[in-house]
Amino acid sequence: MQTSTRHPAAAARDTGAVENRGDPAGGNELGAFLRSRRAALDPRRAGLPDDGRLRRVPGLRREELAQLAHVSVDYVVRLEQGRTRRVSRPVLDSLAEALQLAPDERDYLLTIAESAPAAPARRPGRPAVAPRLRQLLQTMPDIPAMVLSRRMDVLAWNRGAAALLTDFAALAPAARNLIRLTFLDEAFRALYADWPRAARDCVAVLRMEAGRTPHDPALNALVGELGVRDPDFRTWWASHRVRGPQQLTKTYHHPVAGTLTLEVQQFSVDTHPDQQLIAYTAEPGSPSHEALHFLLQWSATRTNPDDDRAGRGRRP
Repeated sequence: MQTSTRHPAAAARDTGAVENRGDPAGGNELGAFLRSRRAALDPRRAGLPDDGRLRRVPGLRREELAQLAHVSVDYVVRLEQGRTRRVSRPVLDSLAEALQLAPDERDYLLTIAESAPAAPARRPGRPAVAPRLRQLLQTMPDIPAMVLSRRMDVLAWNRGAAALLTDFAALAPAARNLIRLTFLDEAFRALYADWPRAARDCVAVLRMEAGRTPHDPALNALVGELGVRDPDFRTWWASHRVRGPQQLTKTYHHPVAGTLTLEVQQFSVDTHPDQQLIAYTAEPGSPSHEALHFLLQWSATRTNPDDDRAGRGRRP
C-alpha cells in the first residue's frame, strides 16, 4: 500500500471538505457569510475612494466595513471569528446596508444571527403531504406539478412532473431530491439548457435553508455528500450566495418533447409551512406550450390510468 506524501491542506481541497459537514458553516456561519459578502463588494461601488494602498484580497477591508457600518474594527473581527454571536437588529441593519445586501441576503443575515447555537434537534425525516394536496396534484393533468420540502425533497408529484423531469417512483425516497438529482444524475442534469445557472440557484436555495435549520441532519448529510462528490458544488457552496423563493423561467432540452421554456410557479402551503407546491406552465400559444401538450399526451398513453403511484411515492 502506498503512503501519500501530499500536504494535508491539498488533500482536503481535493476530497472537497465542505466547511464542516456536521454544520454547514463550520460553527460560524455568520462570520463566514460576512467575510464572503465583504470580499464580493467592490470598494468603488461602496463609495470608497482609492487610497493608493495595494489590496491583498478583493473587496472591502475590515476597517472599511467597520467605517461604513458605524461599528468598531474589533467588533467586525469578533463577528467574523465567531467570538460574538448575539447581534442587535440595528447593527445587523447597518451591516446589511454597508454590504449592500439583496433582500434574500438580508433575510439570511437576520436568520443566522438570530439563531444562536443550540443543541442539535432532530427534525422529522420526510413530512407527510396532506391527502387533499395529493388530490389537487392529480386533478392538474395539464400542468406538471409537485410538492417539495424546503430542502427540495420531492414529497409528491403528478404524472406531468414525472414526464417532464424523471420517474420519481423509480427512485428510492432518499434519492428524490431536486438538488441531488441536479448534481449527481446525468440524465437529469442534461435536461437543463443552462445547467450551471440552475445548479447555482439550487445551491443558493440550499444555503438559505441551511441558515434557517443549521442542525437538520438530512440537510447536513446532503451538503456533505454533494461537497465530496462534486467540485462545482464545493465552489458554489463556499461563495455563500443565498436565494429565497422567486419567479423563475427555465429552459429544458427534453428527449421526447424537445426544447421547452417554462415558468416555474411556487406556492406556499399555509397548512404545512415547510412545504411548497411547484407548477410548470408555458405561455399559451407558444411553441413550448405545444411541446408541453405533446409531452403530457405522450405520457398519458404510456401510463395506466389506474396507477396512482405518482402521487403516493411507492416504488414499482
